[in-house]
Amino acid sequence: MPTIRILTESELRSIVPLDIDAVNCVENAFRALAMENAVKMPPILRLDVPDSRGEVDVKTAYIRGVSGFAIKISPGFFDNPKIGLPSTNGMMVLLSSKTGLVQALLLDNGYLTDVRTAAAGAVAANHLAQKDASIVTVFGAGVQARLQLEALTLVRPVREIRVWARDPRKAQSLVEQFAGKRNLSISAFDDPKKAIAGSQIIVTTTPANRPIVDASWLEPGQHLTAMGSDAEHKNEIDPTAIKRADVYVADSLKQTRRLGELHHAIEAGLVSGDAEFAELGQIVTGAKTGRKSVSEITIADLTGTGVQDTAIATLAFARAEAHRAGTLFES
Repeated sequence: MPTIRILTESELRSIVPLDIDAVNCVENAFRALAMENAVKMPPILRLDVPDSRGEVDVKTAYIRGVSGFAIKISPGFFDNPKIGLPSTNGMMVLLSSKTGLVQALLLDNGYLTDVRTAAAGAVAANHLAQKDASIVTVFGAGVQARLQLEALTLVRPVREIRVWARDPRKAQSLVEQFAGKRNLSISAFDDPKKAIAGSQIIVTTTPANRPIVDASWLEPGQHLTAMGSDAEHKNEIDPTAIKRADVYVADSLKQTRRLGELHHAIEAGLVSGDAEFAELGQIVTGAKTGRKSVSEITIADLTGTGVQDTAIATLAFARAEAHRAGTLFES
């Protein structure tokens, strides 16, 4: 009888931490995405639940040579914190690429998505930010803001962190979470422009539907990773910044033309709808060039891809088997 391995969030947290292996796993996923005919990835299936300020995304991808593929259901209900619940949750199903049978049910409540999203931020920064970048500014103060900061410490010598959030109390809470944990300074800023000034890496992690970063604030040499614009109505970055940047990189150009920060620059008439830009996988493989000098402004527009989900789910399944974690269920 076929068996399904069922893993809870706590079990997945114990075997899939946000570490350099997770970053490498996601980097390899982007590498595959850049290879011809190596990945089959359909458009995101999306459902909006406006009465509850909610949304649900379904993502999947097949990677040639990988034994399984994931189908992920990812809800985001952004009023949940008001009633003491997390804003994101969800689950992944891993199926065999050979038989289509279910291999694992990953009841992660969005944890694996958080890990692979943070890992993607690290991949982007590692290939686009200055090598000695040590000052980081994060916009937002939720789980993803914290994980982005942790991921960046894996790839850059971070020594100073600046936090800005629309709710100053949440910004201060994030500061307190990091205080004393590492040999770095971290502080909350009331003024977003001042938070960016002199910073070398900027990461936006909010569900904002109006720009929170003005193009005029960006300085030569800075790298900006936009994580939050994963739906048509979301917009964190002034569209003018896309045109102003020396280097713009998408995780998936098809997606960012429809969902990401690029989408808003196209709508504003600042960029042609068929303009060609590099994808992160092409930067990883060396097929296209990222940063060419220390003075360039670089932007990574990350909307989240199914290939990342298959990669992290496959890693989780391999580790679960190695550690005999989870519960086996005969189907």
